[in-house]
Amino acid sequence: MLTDFVHMLIGRELRDTTPVVHLFGGPFVSYGRRRVDIPEGSKRLLVFVALHRGRVERRYVAGSLWPVGDDVRAAGNLRSALWRLNGAGIRVLQADKHGLALHEGVLVDLHTVGAWAARLIKGSALHEDLAIMPWGMDAIDLLPGWYDDWVLLERERVRQRLLHALEALSCQLARAGRCAEAVEAAMMAVTAEPLRESAQRVLIQAHLAEGNWVEGRRAFEAYRDVLDRELGVQPDPELAALLRQPVQPRRAAATVPVRRLAQAAT
Repeated sequence: MLTDFVHMLIGRELRDTTPVVHLFGGPFVSYGRRRVDIPEGSKRLLVFVALHRGRVERRYVAGSLWPVGDDVRAAGNLRSALWRLNGAGIRVLQADKHGLALHEGVLVDLHTVGAWAARLIKGSALHEDLAIMPWGMDAIDLLPGWYDDWVLLERERVRQRLLHALEALSCQLARAGRCAEAVEAAMMAVTAEPLRESAQRVLIQAHLAEGNWVEGRRAFEAYRDVLDRELGVQPDPELAALLRQPVQPRRAAATVPVRRLAQAAT
């Protein structure tokens, strides 16, 4: 199911006739609000081309997707997958005798999310980029249930990119004075990877930016405990240094000797 986060990102570029290849929670293809399911025998082909971006050599695709058997059989399987795809009315691939590629104008949700993450990481985020965030990393599940090596590598790459993006989003929200949202973004990264020190750092910084020193201290102590329990190590000293803020000593109340009080009373 398409998450609200992905839908909002794609919605900026979406028209009723724009074909979108969905890899998060997919795969499937949509045209506006109309969803079209991909034939089972064509899913891996469409996903493989969509993940590789740009033109892919036909022999490379066939050999990667159908490695068992000879080249003739692999080429035949590729032709069958293309035929099923076209038969389902999903004409998003352009193919010739040498290569395959997505037609110009076809959107891929992964590419849109990746562009959002890249803008945040580079510090060139648009104002609207700060208005949305994924509500839980598990909500953006790239090709759930797929275990091909080339999918697993891409899934981990996307996961790391989104974690970096969430950290950057938290920092930029904190600088903009939107501390509550900064804490939420950081907590999503921490929840996805509790041992990730860079995520813990931005969470502590978001609490401190809001003036919640106790919350920052609590986050640090929770991280220190889980790090000790899981790995038997301590956090980087620089992380603890974030909480070493100078505290202004309270001014002591002036004390008047009893003898002076007695003299004043007489």
